[in-house]
Amino acid sequence: ELPRPYAARLAVEKAQAVQSGSADLVLAADTVVAVGRRILGKPDDATEAAKFLMLLSGRRHRVITGVALRLGDKIWSKQVETTVKFKRLSDLELSAYLRSREWEGKAGGYAIQGIGGAFIPAINGSYTNVVGLPLTETANMLIGAGYPVTYEGVPA
Repeated sequence: ELPRPYAARLAVEKAQAVQSGSADLVLAADTVVAVGRRILGKPDDATEAAKFLMLLSGRRHRVITGVALRLGDKIWSKQVETTVKFKRLSDLELSAYLRSREWEGKAGGYAIQGIGGAFIPAINGSYTNVVGLPLTETANMLIGAGYPVTYEGVPA
């Protein structure tokens, strides 16, 4: 399965799996890191994290998030894609990052919002998508579904 349809399918399946009332909104998402056609999931251990990070090192890759919104039987679905440029990692940087354990539970083995952000000189697209939920697109989906997004209560 290709990365984009894979992310879309997982998000829709997650939204459908939640039991809810006909008036309840269900929001689900799934983010994948893709190098070409290859999908990098969450590494099982430090060895796999090292393999992922070395594959990303010095290259561009894509981060794709499938977002699904369900209201009763109606489902809205969207995929957001961001291109991420990763710097070439030195052995010292790789070993320090692995020791940080920040890679645990992270698609592709890194977190842009943490230490991993130091390895990313450029992105093309949504930063919040790389974090894990594309906020602009998600807010627009909610508005389209009739949910009032007011942005009140958000600290300045």
